[in-house]
Amino acid sequence: MTARPPLPPFDEETARQKVQAAEDAWNTRDPERVALAYTEDSVWRNRDRFVSGRAEIVEFLRDKWSREREYALRKELWDFHGNRIAVRFQYESRDASGQWWRAYGNELWEFTDEGLMARREASINDVPITAAERRIFGPRGEGERGAPLPVE
Repeated sequence: MTARPPLPPFDEETARQKVQAAEDAWNTRDPERVALAYTEDSVWRNRDRFVSGRAEIVEFLRDKWSREREYALRKELWDFHGNRIAVRFQYESRDASGQWWRAYGNELWEFTDEGLMARREASINDVPITAAERRIFGPRGEGERGAPLPVE
């Protein structure tokens, strides 16, 4: 098994690095690349779906990004302890009809000693927005790193 630094136990700096690495990977919209950050038997709860293992993660993400067009994500560290990290996030995408959506959510992550995510629990709510209300455009630029998410 290949280690995926930073490794637990996390401190504030390494937890922030882990969150930024996850954001960067998800913004590629490359299911195979994203899945490499998870254990072979990783378990997810995503909204009302339960996913288990890398193969199901790849399938889930392919389906997700075929529906959520122009997907762009921001994650922010909420808290950390030992091998666990809590994150809040927002992302925007549009559906096939052209309707834009902003999703708000929280994730709970649990990592192995090798730095792979073994468990991910995500609670997510969607809000329709207009194109003019968009505020997330593509991957985060270097000047945006560490910037807090807006509070609604």
